[in-house]
Amino acid sequence: MNGIEQMPAWAVALTAALVLMGAAVTLVGSLGLLWLRTFYERVHAPTLGTTLGTVFVALASIVYFSVLQSRPVLHEILIIGLGAVTTPVALTILVGAARFRDTAENTADVLEREIERSGG
Repeated sequence: MNGIEQMPAWAVALTAALVLMGAAVTLVGSLGLLWLRTFYERVHAPTLGTTLGTVFVALASIVYFSVLQSRPVLHEILIIGLGAVTTPVALTILVGAARFRDTAENTADVLEREIERSGG
């Protein structure tokens, strides 16, 4: 048994709504990863979807276990905080690496054309 039989209907409905919203937002972010064309567009959709989806699922967990145990259960706030901090940092690092790669490739192409044009 998981204790859901003892939960009030409002808590079950709120938990279910939060889990469904989290899943929907994460799905939209995943679809954005598939549909968007460039790397720079693609990194935003799953990052936002993952962060907001995690928040909704963690809030559902807070509601479920707080009502079930008749006391505030706030461990998930740590998950929300760490996810909100680490996901944008990872996005920034990935975009910085991609910009560095693109700049290096463009510089190499320009140098190659200059060498060809100068007859070297």
